[in-house]
Amino acid sequence: MNRPTISLRIAGTLAFLFFAPMAYAGDLGQPQNEPVLTVTGSIGNTNEGELAAFDMQMLKELPATTFETTTIWTTGKSRFTGVAIDDLFEALDAKGDTINAIALNDYAVELPVSDAVEGGPIIAYELDGKPMSVRDKGPLWIVYPYDSNADYRTEQVYSRSVWQLNRLEVE
Repeated sequence: MNRPTISLRIAGTLAFLFFAPMAYAGDLGQPQNEPVLTVTGSIGNTNEGELAAFDMQMLKELPATTFETTTIWTTGKSRFTGVAIDDLFEALDAKGDTINAIALNDYAVELPVSDAVEGGPIIAYELDGKPMSVRDKGPLWIVYPYDSNADYRTEQVYSRSVWQLNRLEVE
């Protein structure tokens, strides 16, 4: 192999390593159905102008987290499945200190980004293996694993447990 060929291969490899993450980073895809969640603010990955819109299928394509916990709104232990907020933020390249979570009825609450940790809250789209209707706190509900940590069993955290969630604003 001559020197120009080696140099071209090295340059090609370096270009791939540099540009491939950027190409992937912004590839959230496009909603094929009605969006159930929009995220705006300090996010690096968008799919509709300056926001990220997710239909249910797109949320289900992100890593899923399932846990069982009791809540003050349900009877007995319930099994919730959804996307962990930290996984969603990684997919969005989200930066900020505060998350404004807003429901269909415009109920809004601030969550600290520090809540978005492994083993923390999820944006649940299933309750006991079934999708949640708007009538039953769905289609999305921010749920903390209340039983796993006493810090999650406070009035402040309960107020952050937004059901009928449809928007997040990252600041």
